[in-house]
Amino acid sequence: MNDFFADKRVLVTGGTGSIGAEIVTQLLEHGVQVVRVLSNDENSLFNMRAQLDDERLRYLLGDVRDEKRMRIASRDVELVFHAAALKHVPIGEYNPFELVQTNVIGTQNAISAALDENVERFLLIGTDKAVNPTSVLGASKLLCEKLVVDASAYRGNRRTRFASIRFGNVLNSRGSVLEVFQDQIRRGGPVTVTDREMTRFAISASQAVSCVLQAMATMLGGEIFVPKMQALRVMDLAETLVKELSPKYGLDPRKIAIETTKARPGEKTHEELMTDRELERCSELEDMYVVVPETFDLGGYGGYERPEMSEYASNAVSLMSKKDVTDLLKGLKGIGH
Repeated sequence: MNDFFADKRVLVTGGTGSIGAEIVTQLLEHGVQVVRVLSNDENSLFNMRAQLDDERLRYLLGDVRDEKRMRIASRDVELVFHAAALKHVPIGEYNPFELVQTNVIGTQNAISAALDENVERFLLIGTDKAVNPTSVLGASKLLCEKLVVDASAYRGNRRTRFASIRFGNVLNSRGSVLEVFQDQIRRGGPVTVTDREMTRFAISASQAVSCVLQAMATMLGGEIFVPKMQALRVMDLAETLVKELSPKYGLDPRKIAIETTKARPGEKTHEELMTDRELERCSELEDMYVVVPETFDLGGYGGYERPEMSEYASNAVSLMSKKDVTDLLKGLKGIGH
């Protein structure tokens, strides 16, 4: 993989977000020539520039909603990681067209710019919420995936390859449930869980981006990459955090209450990473599955043998034990600070 990224010119949209920033950081370790970091958050660009002092970085202020800005940002670029998105489920339920403008129209702007500027490869960063969506966020990200697949079909003789990667909750991302729980514990509780039985696929930002880079380096075009992921019970995460973090804040974990609230608008009890139909068009790699869309046939994955599972849902895979959750938390940056 080092050889693939060596001397490449790269654009990362949403480059100051949790996943985008980790993509930028890992790319710098792979010998890239230049990385353009596009964000509409001026303050985050300023802070990132102070933290990452590297002459290969270019900080671009702009929005994926602006098609002309996307075309300029994509000029002379070989690889595009499209991580820009609005991502909060409850906010999306009350601001649906804002998600359409950023997630859907913004993705089409990025696709059009990649084609116009003859980009080599384009990878969409997706989410499990796009599978059988119940929220505006999920529906918008499903449309993003469809746009990327369609771009592979209509690109004509242009060289641009398009693909997507889809994974579950990134635990140490901004605004994640982990961040919410930490803040609640720091204040002395209560810690709020919407459903005692709720499960989620969980992955760290560094693990997720390792899969992202692998997908970019190996894509044939048109596929959806799905990492092999473990799941956890959200209640187990809350209980483990209370046990581990309370002493760090000078608090007694026995006095931190965990309360159950009702599910928020658009929120699922369990998440899925593939539909039944996708499982039928899925090939298995060492660390990931690859879904070949029905509208774009690929012969490079050795047929379409269905993996030995009836569904790929967070309540249908083996759940992490509390020890597993503890070990996962210990490997994350910034926990308890």
